Amino acid sequence: MVANLIYRLYEARLERGLKAADLPKHIGVIVDGNRRWAVKTGGKAKHGHMAGAQKIPEFLTWCSELGVKHVTLYLLSTDNLTGRSGAELDALQDIIGSLATKLSETNDYRLQLVGDREALPDGLLGALVKAESRTRKNKGVHVNLAVAYGGRKEIADAMRSIVKAHAKKGKTLDALAEILTPELIAEHLYTSGQPDPDLLIRTSGEQRLSGFLLWQSANSEFYVAEALWPDFRKVDFLRAIRDFESRHRRFGK
Repeated sequence: MVANLIYRLYEARLERGLKAADLPKHIGVIVDGNRRWAVKTGGKAKHGHMAGAQKIPEFLTWCSELGVKHVTLYLLSTDNLTGRSGAELDALQDIIGSLATKLSETNDYRLQLVGDREALPDGLLGALVKAESRTRKNKGVHVNLAVAYGGRKEIADAMRSIVKAHAKKGKTLDALAEILTPELIAEHLYTSGQPDPDLLIRTSGEQRLSGFLLWQSANSEFYVAEALWPDFRKVDFLRAIRDFESRHRRFGK
């Protein structure tokens, strides 16, 4: 009980030290370490993914309490779709679908699927699209669910969309070259209309992006937490925010 009290006091101290004006508006999270957590606790991979899913509503509550407007959660990559075993992948997809349904029914979050929709099985795609539709008018945190997501695929899809739109107008490639700008590409990304992430958090101690938000993260701050995702605590989150606020973001100035 004493340890819990000390923990809560430290948590409150961290939160009091944050400056509202310097908080990130968009946080991206690579939710890594679920399988290692399962091994550590003597369970199967499925149990790790279930524990990771249970952490997400808690994490989103922390973001909402601080006034963070956008959150992108990296849940399933394009590489996962081909690299995971059939049984584990099936279980993970079921867990993601259930998570999306739960979030759409119990909170004011606006959910959005960002990823390759054509790569998803009908059941999971249906659950995600239904969650999007149900929450479209919600005013809470805008939560991007990155499922079947790959940064290179997103950029390729954006370029394909631009070329198709240009072709419909009957214009030449030379004309397209004249108007092709970073701003135009950004308009055709999965996250079109949203601010780029100010802060990217990766759990489990790994120090790589793994294809996450490659275009949008050009000016993002990167924070690595040692905790495995199911063990990620509010204290760990507040430390990441404190670290973000301590950095001097010059943007080339």
